[in-house]
Amino acid sequence: MREKLLILFVLLISVACSSVFAAWTNVAPGIDYQEFHLPDPNNVFVARMDRATTSCIIDSCIAQGKLSGGREPVSGMANRYDDTFGYWGEEWGKYRYDVVVAINGSGFDWSTGIPSGGQIISGWYAKRFGEFDGSGPVWQLDRDIWLGSCVRHRSVKNKVTYPATGNSQEITGINCARDENNDLIIYTPHYDTHTPPATDGVEVLVEMSRPAMILPSPNYASGIVKEIRINQGSTPIPFDHIVLSAEGPTADQTLLNNVSVGSEVRISQEITHYQDDCSTPNPLDWTKTYASVRYMTFKFLKNGVVDGYPGNTQANTRNPRTAVAYNDDYVFFIVVDGRSTSSVGMTMEELGNFCVNYLGATWGINMDGGGSSTIWVNGEVKNNPSDGSERWVANGLMMISLQPKLTSSAFSAGETVRTTSLTGQLLGPGTNYGSIATLSANQYGTIVDHALNGIYAKGQYWWKCNFDGTEGWVSQSVLESTATVAEWELYF
Repeated sequence: MREKLLILFVLLISVACSSVFAAWTNVAPGIDYQEFHLPDPNNVFVARMDRATTSCIIDSCIAQGKLSGGREPVSGMANRYDDTFGYWGEEWGKYRYDVVVAINGSGFDWSTGIPSGGQIISGWYAKRFGEFDGSGPVWQLDRDIWLGSCVRHRSVKNKVTYPATGNSQEITGINCARDENNDLIIYTPHYDTHTPPATDGVEVLVEMSRPAMILPSPNYASGIVKEIRINQGSTPIPFDHIVLSAEGPTADQTLLNNVSVGSEVRISQEITHYQDDCSTPNPLDWTKTYASVRYMTFKFLKNGVVDGYPGNTQANTRNPRTAVAYNDDYVFFIVVDGRSTSSVGMTMEELGNFCVNYLGATWGINMDGGGSSTIWVNGEVKNNPSDGSERWVANGLMMISLQPKLTSSAFSAGETVRTTSLTGQLLGPGTNYGSIATLSANQYGTIVDHALNGIYAKGQYWWKCNFDGTEGWVSQSVLESTATVAEWELYF
């Protein structure tokens, strides 16, 4: 009888454990997924990425592809960035993105959709973190990951240098409004399709050799001036360009005095890093960070030690949670459902204990939670957002499986082509980029020389073309060579 009871006890324990510890399911090379159903009750949804698998990486994403304002579900952002490319391998388009996992990121302004804090996407420093403010999880080009702390931007380390004159100018902001206070703002392609409207100041369009990333002086990202615009805004921003936008008693004149079409500019940027006290230097270096978004208040796990933030009501209330955690082997994206009878949510202490006990994580940080908490895996939202459906949010983080680059040799630089139907001329190679012109059928243009000509993205091959003086990207599916047309007409 005692043996039967023991067997029954073991079976019951086995069933209970199996309901908590389901096996990891491989969803892409180096990326696994698992759901945990805990007795709290809590439902936890976790993706893990093997840090040693070089074919998978982390990148951030932006709602509607623009930081000027706008929100989008996590599923929408994942689809937007799927089958596109970034700068991984320090080369544009070296790999295609297969977005496997996506979660929501930082908080945001509900009225504008502008994300809170800073953001780095595909190597671009696209939105500055606040001065002496917290930062977030940091993924770098060397595959290192760590948790950022308090940061600031020293003027001497954030500048545009003009090699032709030897002069330099302080960068006062990124993708934000400029005013008359001698501002020099950098607008990257992530701001919107165009810079803001303006009737004064100076805007300089610069074609970049690589993203304007965190590269402290004497390092820099180099670019060539393509156009100078005086007393006008609304400058189109192609995917591999920036706009230097200056206004004020001396800023605009300084910019004008140091640039000419064809001249080089150099962008050097640094994030000065402190510990959480905002005064003790932090040795962790932001140089060549590839992806980051701001976290939300709590680093609940530090070197294996859980910090529950005792006395903090927000930390000690059970809520839906989104988190990023890691150890030496894996990066984890974690979403906890909450505000329901089937899943009550977690406090920071409970979230930290889960990461230690179930995942073996050593570091963990809290992202935006509540109704924003969403995890998307291979085309499906896996959790049950507490709003009842996906909340439209401002940004997120993605686990990506890198795919081989595909290219076409259908055309060559300088070749004359014509459109076969009505189509758009885009700011970059892919339907995720905005349109700068509408082309009618039978419109003639020329293939412009570009390293990415013929690249495959969003299900199509793309070519940079000049139509009536406007340069932009057109799908190969609506282009034909005039040489081919001439041969066809001669044959018939």
